[in-house]
Amino acid sequence: MSLQVKFGASTWLWTSPFNTDSIEELFPKISSMGFEVVEIAVEDPSVIDCNKLVEGLHKYGLEAVICGAFGPSRDLTHDDEKVHQNCFQYIDACYDICNAVGAKFLAGPMYSAVGKARMVPADQRRKEWELAVKNIRIVSKMAEAKGLAIALEPLNRFESDLVNNVDDVLRLINDVNHSAARVALDGFHMNIEEPDIVSAFTKTGDKLIHVQVSENYRGTPGTGQTRWGDYRKGLELINYSGVVSIESFTPQNQELAGAVCFWHPMAESQDGFAIDGLSFLKKWAL
Repeated sequence: MSLQVKFGASTWLWTSPFNTDSIEELFPKISSMGFEVVEIAVEDPSVIDCNKLVEGLHKYGLEAVICGAFGPSRDLTHDDEKVHQNCFQYIDACYDICNAVGAKFLAGPMYSAVGKARMVPADQRRKEWELAVKNIRIVSKMAEAKGLAIALEPLNRFESDLVNNVDDVLRLINDVNHSAARVALDGFHMNIEEPDIVSAFTKTGDKLIHVQVSENYRGTPGTGQTRWGDYRKGLELINYSGVVSIESFTPQNQELAGAVCFWHPMAESQDGFAIDGLSFLKKWAL
C-alpha cells in the first residue's frame, strides 16, 4: 500500500525572502518538476501580493502550504510585550495569506525565536514556557477566528531550548488546550532529537497536519543516513494523508541564516536538490 500524500517543495530551497517577483521564477519550475504543492516561506508579508500569488498557483496547478519565519523580533517568549505584539501582527498577516490561497494552517516554530538556545535557570525556563503557552493560546484563538489551525514545529536543541521533540510539542499543545493547536514535524530535527521515529509519529496521531523532510545533514532526500523506512512506517500507522514537503535552505537565507547555520550549499544545484529529492520520495512512498 502506498502513502497517500502530496509532495511539496519549500521556496527556501531557492530564495529568501519569497516575494511577488519570485512567483514566475519558481512556480513554473516547481510544477514542471512534478511537485503538487509549494510551501511558501513567508519572511515579510508586505512583499507578497496575494492576488498575484493566487493567480500564480492557479496558472501552474499548485496548492500552497504557508510556513512562518520566526526570528528575534517575533519571539513570543521575549520579556518585552511589544515583541509579542509584533509577532501577533506578523502571524495575523500570514493567516490572511493562508486564507487567500486556501491553506488550512500556518506552520512553524512560532512559540519562540529560532536560534534561541541557552542554558537558563529553571525559573526562567518556567517563565518562558508559561509565556509560550499564554501567547500560543492567543495565536490559536486568532487562527480559529479565521477558520485556520496552527502546526507547531519542534526544533533541535541547537536551534531552540524550549520545544525540541514530540513530547515537548505535545506537552505545549496540552497546556495551550485549544483545538487549533496542532503539530508539524521536520525530519531533520527528528533525526537529532527522536530516539524512535515510528513512536514519534504514532504519539502525534491525528494532531500531525504537516511533515517536512530532508536528509540528516539537510541535504537531498535519499543521499544520507536517514532511516526512511521508519518514516514511512510511522506515517502509515497514523494514516497520514497530508503534504510531505522538502525543506532546506541556501546560505543566502536572510531571516534564519545564522540560526540554521547554513554556510554552504548542500547540493551541486538547488534544482538538482529538488528533482532528485522528489524522485527518491516518490519511490519511497510506493
